[in-house]
Amino acid sequence: MSAPAVAIDRLTKRYGSLTAVDDLTLTVAPGEVVGFLGPNGAGKTTTIRTLLGFLRPTSGSCAVLGSWPGRDVAVRRRIGYLPGDFRVEPAMTAHHLFAWYARLRGVGLDRARELCERLDLDPTRRFGTLSKGNRQKVGLVQAFLHDPDVLVLDEPTTGLDPVVQREFLAMVDEAARRGAAVLFSSHVLPEVERVADRIAIIRGGRLVTMSTVDDLLDQARHRLELRYAAPVPDGLLDGVPGVVRADVDGYRLTVVVDGPVGPVLRAAASRDGLVRIDTVGDELEDLFLAEVR
Repeated sequence: MSAPAVAIDRLTKRYGSLTAVDDLTLTVAPGEVVGFLGPNGAGKTTTIRTLLGFLRPTSGSCAVLGSWPGRDVAVRRRIGYLPGDFRVEPAMTAHHLFAWYARLRGVGLDRARELCERLDLDPTRRFGTLSKGNRQKVGLVQAFLHDPDVLVLDEPTTGLDPVVQREFLAMVDEAARRGAAVLFSSHVLPEVERVADRIAIIRGGRLVTMSTVDDLLDQARHRLELRYAAPVPDGLLDGVPGVVRADVDGYRLTVVVDGPVGPVLRAAASRDGLVRIDTVGDELEDLFLAEVR
């Protein structure tokens, strides 16, 4: 197996008596997307800033592509970073910013032009005249324009409309397919579910869950709404493994399932007249909220 592109080993960061990150261990492999989740104040941004060398760890270590960017400046050229509070001099245009970053990273501007087209961004406008969503697009382009080996994205979809969000997720998927390691924090859980291979959840600076999306969803409670062409009899799902609750309302059966839904679906389909199955709520969000409370 190849070495991790991102390696955080027992990282602790303290500010006086406040422990922002506490004994955190986390890795991201080349070609892997890791969603980094947690409530506000959980330590996500502090972890990212320490990983990238903007802060010094109190103890433990961080490495990107085998070295810590706080000491090895050269490795920064191989990283694409979008901070959660991305800002640019208001009088600067996106074009001038991209040209500056391209020179620093030793690449041309063709990729920046392509990304501007994909994100529907006008690079000739001054940053101070842009909406929040367009400012975020500028941040995304500067992070992706050199096809970095590692992408670190802090709340990357803030302010983006749904169409641009989908394009961003496609960009993340493409980056992972070419072998880039991607670590991104987010509060938009459905997007994490769509693109992440694994999810790390932290609370109070400590890692509370690290698992694949599939494994997390298998652990989550699923809410299903089943609609039939005829009234549903009481007790249809009695004795079915995983059923926590089943409520009948005429032609509708609402069921809460703990674990895999296969046995429930087989039992539900055994009765003639099943016409529709809908999911109710967001299983991953429910699990996330349970972990961070």
